[in-house]
Amino acid sequence: MEQFVLWGSFVNVFAIIGGSVIGLLFKHFMMKNKNSPRMEALSDHILKGIALCVLGIGIMGTIKGSVNDQIVNALAGSYVGSADAPLQIVADLAGDRTLIIILSMMFGSLIGQLLDIDRGVNFLGAKIGELVRSRFGNVEQGFVTASLVFCVGSMTIVGALNSGLLNDHSMLYTKSVLDFVTAIVFAMSMGIGVMFSSAFLLVFQGTITLFAQWIAPFLSNDVITCMSVTGSILIIGLALNLLGSFKLKVMNYMPAIFMPAILIPLADWIGTLF
Repeated sequence: MEQFVLWGSFVNVFAIIGGSVIGLLFKHFMMKNKNSPRMEALSDHILKGIALCVLGIGIMGTIKGSVNDQIVNALAGSYVGSADAPLQIVADLAGDRTLIIILSMMFGSLIGQLLDIDRGVNFLGAKIGELVRSRFGNVEQGFVTASLVFCVGSMTIVGALNSGLLNDHSMLYTKSVLDFVTAIVFAMSMGIGVMFSSAFLLVFQGTITLFAQWIAPFLSNDVITCMSVTGSILIIGLALNLLGSFKLKVMNYMPAIFMPAILIPLADWIGTLF
């Protein structure tokens, strides 16, 4: 069965569905006392806690993407700046990548706004929600939040590439365990939309796996890092939405995740002209 190229992605999908089911069962028992003011306060308290976790995931992803390569180089004896002053590694983090990330957000948000992806996703969520919202919560919120959290990050991209190029699903197995636990917690607070995010993950992750042979040449370490950092910034935006600080149309920024795959090769080509 592991010879099946999408096996790792299917395991990931089943993990999310299984975790969501467990989370929904917990949510069902909680909703038996939904009219209790204490229970309403507890649900709101849990949701805010989840929002803080999402914020932490976004911040950690941004920092990890910015410093990972520099730390690896430092451990290998290749320092940013002077080898006699390794602390300069902190001062010179991701200088070249910062502009790429800013441009990715700018062009990606422009494309997303013109297409109005957020409206389409919310429309789909609303249609599904008409059937299940009364029992299982807000579909749009759970779907958008879980989709980004599950799909953004180097484990998704590298794991999918490993499945497609090497038929090695080990990284996706590890990711599946993490997503299983996350799905339980998310489904408890955000409902059935978390389960539907598994479909988005299968399309996103599965596409990378199926087309790995053609996609891989465009996904250098720099591209994967910038995609991960850009996605982590969107996760921070999601967390701020959940906390009620902002009301961002996060899905309209989704194209920004893919922009580094275009901008970095373009920047490298322009660099060869000078």
